[in-house]
Amino acid sequence: MVRVPSAVRNLRHRLPGGPRARSRRHRRPVPPTTTTTALAPRPRPWKRALGLIAVVLLGAWLGLLVVGNVRVPVGPMDTTMTLRPSLTGGTKINVSPLGALDLDSHHAPVRLDVNVDQLDPARSQALVDHPERFSGLQDEVTQDIARGTADLAVRSVVAVVTGATALGLIVYRRPRRALAAGGLALTLLAASGGTAYATWNPDSVLEPKFSGLLSSAPSLVGNARSIVTEFDVYQKELARLVTNVTKLYDATSTLPAYQPDPTTIRVLHVSDIHLNPASWAIIASLVEQYRVDVIVDSGDTMDHGTAAENGFLDPVEDLGAPYVWVRGNHDSLVTQRYLEGLKNVHVLDDGRAETIAGLRFAGTGDPQFTPDRSRKPGAEQSQELAGARLASALRDQKAAGTPVDVAVAHEPSAAREVDGTVPLVLTGHIHRQKTEVMQYGTRLRTEGSTGGSGLRAIEGEHPDPIETSILYFDRDTRRLQAWDAIKLGGLGLTTAEVSRHLPEENQPGATPSPTPSPSAEGQHLFGLVAPGRP
Repeated sequence: MVRVPSAVRNLRHRLPGGPRARSRRHRRPVPPTTTTTALAPRPRPWKRALGLIAVVLLGAWLGLLVVGNVRVPVGPMDTTMTLRPSLTGGTKINVSPLGALDLDSHHAPVRLDVNVDQLDPARSQALVDHPERFSGLQDEVTQDIARGTADLAVRSVVAVVTGATALGLIVYRRPRRALAAGGLALTLLAASGGTAYATWNPDSVLEPKFSGLLSSAPSLVGNARSIVTEFDVYQKELARLVTNVTKLYDATSTLPAYQPDPTTIRVLHVSDIHLNPASWAIIASLVEQYRVDVIVDSGDTMDHGTAAENGFLDPVEDLGAPYVWVRGNHDSLVTQRYLEGLKNVHVLDDGRAETIAGLRFAGTGDPQFTPDRSRKPGAEQSQELAGARLASALRDQKAAGTPVDVAVAHEPSAAREVDGTVPLVLTGHIHRQKTEVMQYGTRLRTEGSTGGSGLRAIEGEHPDPIETSILYFDRDTRRLQAWDAIKLGGLGLTTAEVSRHLPEENQPGATPSPTPSPSAEGQHLFGLVAPGRP
């Protein structure tokens, strides 16, 4: 038998008519097996991306929570600095047991928490024994914070990368995916840091919001004059904050009293007391604490306006400052006549103007009397008419050479009619604090309820806060320089919060307002646009 070489046999099988080709033509397709049809579809890319982001965020947060803090000595104090996820950013300085300072320092998805742990006895005693060291405290504080921030940045990088990588390894069990999670966490932290750096506002220390002991807050943030004239000294303000905290710790039984600038006129604005007897004690305390020159009440002192309620008003005579009052929709003419008979009370109505404590006030009472909270037909039109009459009186005052500095009405709808005729108008009625600059330059400041909405406070699930404000005016120009918004916990609560606000022309770097001309009276009377932080 002749042996055929293997190469020839293979070639024969590959030819079109060969046996292998014929077998392929007659081979039937194999149906898919059950195992093939049972395979689940691969997850969509966007689902995988969302899962990875969730792992990164959770891992980074856990990392910061566990190891993302540093102990830093700042001046005479021992502090702990921490980065925390946040939707609004900012800096929070916790000064236990005094409270906390919230600063709008930056806008980024991370917040800087600074906890004042304790006062170092040796360093604080050295400052007490050598007061001259206070002059160099600002540089020391700045260096301490810079060093602490650098250490915190390094530790935060390690914390978020380690946390995200570890959680990624647990969830995915693949080193490559875990490393991707760590890298993404590092990228997010770098982006957050860049955003914080780009939006950093060192002047935020000038407008802190203080929570805790009400009596110490004014001492911590300074007075109106210093806030207006010292915008370019952030380090000095920061050192002052540290210095005052040191003093508070050193003498907790005798907290430093607020020392107002003698050239500043201080006005306490109250509204909507609604028969809350606790309001008188609060007002008297604020008058003494802030050395208030005049109290302005924008109405709704009563709840039903009956003669039986008139005895509630007797403490007004002993509050320690002149009391300017306009009628609200819960105050009757009976209430108004009773107040007119009390000493130290100045009732304003129908555009009547009076000069009190160096400021000229004019106001009008609410045209509506609705103690049952009803809404009568034509109520809005009557408010606008009352506001128009007040605006006409304000123009007459200016023409007579006695321009009004502050107008007072109860409802904001009436107050809007005086836009362009007065620098500032005060109102109430809506039971919440609000500030805006209207179209023609008049600032509208609406006060909350200084009575915590009175007996209505028990109607809702949460008690309404007690709100009032201290307004600071320059004695020479009689213009508003700053205001402190004060909020106290409602019925049964003991919280206190003070936040300082500045008109935009008093903000750092603002151009001084020019003297208004008669032709530009509406828009340039006060040189104002929307405030930086209403």
